[in-house]
Amino acid sequence: MDLIIILGKTISPAQNEREAAERFLEQAAGTNFPGFLKALSDVLVNVNNDQIARTAAGLQLKNALTSKDPDIRTQYQLRWLSLPEDVRNHVKANVINTLGTESSRPSSAAQCVAYIAVAELQHKMWPDLIGLLTQNVTNPNSTEMMKEATLEAIGYICQDIDPEVLVSQSNEILTAIVHGMRKEETNNHVKLAATNALLNSLEFTKANFDKDSERHFIMQVVCEATQSDNMQVKVAALQCLVKIMSLYYQHMEHYMGPALFAITMDAMKSDIDEVALQGIEFWSNVCDEEVDLSIEASEASERGRPPARTSRFYAKGALQYLVPILMHTLTKQEEGDDDDEWVPCKAAGVCLMLMASCCEDDIIPHVLPFIKDNIKNPDWRFRDAAVMTFGSVLEGPDPTQLKPIVEQALPTLIELMEDNSVVVRDTVAWTIGRICELIPDSVLGSALDPLITTLLKGLHAEPRVAANVCWAFNSLAEAAYDEGSEGQEPQTYVLSKYFEYIVNELLKTTERQDAGQANLRSAAYEALMELIKNSSTDCYPAVQKVSTVVLGRLQQILRYETQPSVINNSNERAIYSELQSLLCATLQAALRKLKPDDAPQISDAIMTALLQMFNSAVKTGGVQEDALMAVGTLVEVLGEGFIKYMQAFGPFLAIGLKNYQEYQVCNAAVGLVGDICRAIGNKILPFCDPIMVQLLENLSNDNLHRSVKPQILSVFGDIALAVGAEFKKYLPIVLQTLAGASQFQVDRSDYDLVEYMNELRENCLEAYTGIVQGLKGDKEQPNPDVNLLSEHVSHMIQFIMIVASDPEITDSLIAACAGLIGDLSSAFGPAVTQYLDVDVIHQLLNKGKHSKTSKTRLLSTWAIKEIRKPKIGL
Repeated sequence: MDLIIILGKTISPAQNEREAAERFLEQAAGTNFPGFLKALSDVLVNVNNDQIARTAAGLQLKNALTSKDPDIRTQYQLRWLSLPEDVRNHVKANVINTLGTESSRPSSAAQCVAYIAVAELQHKMWPDLIGLLTQNVTNPNSTEMMKEATLEAIGYICQDIDPEVLVSQSNEILTAIVHGMRKEETNNHVKLAATNALLNSLEFTKANFDKDSERHFIMQVVCEATQSDNMQVKVAALQCLVKIMSLYYQHMEHYMGPALFAITMDAMKSDIDEVALQGIEFWSNVCDEEVDLSIEASEASERGRPPARTSRFYAKGALQYLVPILMHTLTKQEEGDDDDEWVPCKAAGVCLMLMASCCEDDIIPHVLPFIKDNIKNPDWRFRDAAVMTFGSVLEGPDPTQLKPIVEQALPTLIELMEDNSVVVRDTVAWTIGRICELIPDSVLGSALDPLITTLLKGLHAEPRVAANVCWAFNSLAEAAYDEGSEGQEPQTYVLSKYFEYIVNELLKTTERQDAGQANLRSAAYEALMELIKNSSTDCYPAVQKVSTVVLGRLQQILRYETQPSVINNSNERAIYSELQSLLCATLQAALRKLKPDDAPQISDAIMTALLQMFNSAVKTGGVQEDALMAVGTLVEVLGEGFIKYMQAFGPFLAIGLKNYQEYQVCNAAVGLVGDICRAIGNKILPFCDPIMVQLLENLSNDNLHRSVKPQILSVFGDIALAVGAEFKKYLPIVLQTLAGASQFQVDRSDYDLVEYMNELRENCLEAYTGIVQGLKGDKEQPNPDVNLLSEHVSHMIQFIMIVASDPEITDSLIAACAGLIGDLSSAFGPAVTQYLDVDVIHQLLNKGKHSKTSKTRLLSTWAIKEIRKPKIGL
């Protein structure tokens, strides 16, 4: 009884009562966890108990079984599995017996059943559960509440468990779900629970979809559910169709004409947003799938084989019917639509873009009449829809076909930048940005002058419009540079005469009072960076000025850091941190453009500012990664000259390398070690010991994100190259580490792990290459220390053979193998080339010789020559 009273108080309006109840429950769980779970399940199962107490007991039980944090969830599952079997059986019996007895929705017991199932089923425990749940649903004597709660439990299980675990039981699960979805089922709560469960189960029902009869039945039930009068059931059924189209595209031909086309067209036309969104999403998925299939077909054709799957071209077939509906949907926007709210008019814009990518030139005749008829419509919604349609179809069709259309439309678009509707101006600015990005030839001629005048004026518009104008400047800068350059920086280009003015206006934009809205400040800084990066030689004085202005701003911000009264709360702290990041990134862009003689003139001031940032970051956390990247650019620009900062910077580099909790920071620090080695060479030696100790410690740290570890291996090669023979003291531990990493194997069906393994292999090869090059010395001064590697050479060759034998070997791996093959041949001569002069190596290098990448071709050709040298007596 005490527990029931306490549970009731967990929802008390009085804070002190709630907190006391929560403390009691925490204490109870800590004192006797198995007894606590049993007691909670006893309260939950007893129908005579107060419903509030039962629901609270279910919630406490659920919270003891799962967590939103994946690591804690795993801990909770292991804790459950370690309980005595009689305790687990007691709780399981109670939660199963609670199903269908609760008066509130959703069912607490359904969640408890699901989270126990997620913990146990993957270990082949609770084998009779799915059969038990199926019986609950199909039993004619089961109440509607029983069926609903049971289907909810099935849905939760399907949502949270690894699909592989349930494949063998998919028939039983589908039996229960389809039973609840049948048109004979009159209770909408049951139907909804069943339809949601189907949505969550689709990943592991492939075997059922592969069988015609079972697939027909499932599709019939889903299509019938889309016609339900109950809106929630209808939307859930449409969501199922959207997901089925993504998962089982190849099986949909039988249903597209007779059912799916009409169902989704009707959904798209619906005045109910949730329904319309699913109809649009269905066709977006069709386009996505067909774009992928087109890419697969091209790749298969290049390799001279038929594609594994083929497109049915549903989007092209439906184009004439879909496009008018999508364009009409674009006219339904509201003045105050929330940026974060996903509404049909936004979904329609995305779907039109995907249609254009998928159907290419075929879409143009379907959109032009609507654009021409509505671009000057008195109703702003129709003007906006016309402009949005135009902007949405710019990617996909042939740019040469679009260019005259764009040139004809530009004067009208420039005029519409003055429209009295902010929504229209916003869409026009976005469309101009798309034109600059996708069909730049149309704006770099006579239209450039009026366009830039309009864009500069647009920087003073509302934040949402100005942010899109910044993006247009981004694309314009890149396009202008590409047109003027032939692989090197042009002396002058079409933006030269506007450059300084644009830069100054962007700098003013970053300081607007409302720059915090619509991401305007960062959009303006990004445009500034892009302009600097894509500037011609005659813009250099303006770039110098920017570097001075930005450095001044960074110094000003850092002065605020020393005045805590200026930064009063966490919101202001976040704004200052973001500003520091943006200033660091802009400084990097300017630094890369500075001439070698000019960089040292401001490097002291920059480094002083960055060291101050590191110092405050140690106290507050925050901008370390950006500051590390800025140091990296300084290293790149100064080269050997960076050595004078190493003493002051070393401690902060160490802090970055130790920051395994924020792995991006650690990754940036690891990359920076490589940059510094390449820049200052053997002058890194006095700082090497602590760096090597930390890198090795990171490799053995299970809490460090795995993405950092391959980079560490590669950095061993950079250090070896920098310090040469001095690397020998680290050799035993590093070679042992590389030997272990090179043997890493993964499940080939997991693409992420295969990608990780390839990255690990490539970085191992780079490390070996750096070590061999570092120890062998050069032709004038060969170093006998290279012989310290003799015992390890056979392992390196064996590793190369394993990588070379991989049928899915990547181009960058071929290059890395070729580099190491060439270096081993060069360092050890005939003693090694006899083992490298074999078919698998020749096939690898011949493949590399015909690569599309020049680096791979060059390394492969060089490696072939190095292997041949002993044969011809060189």
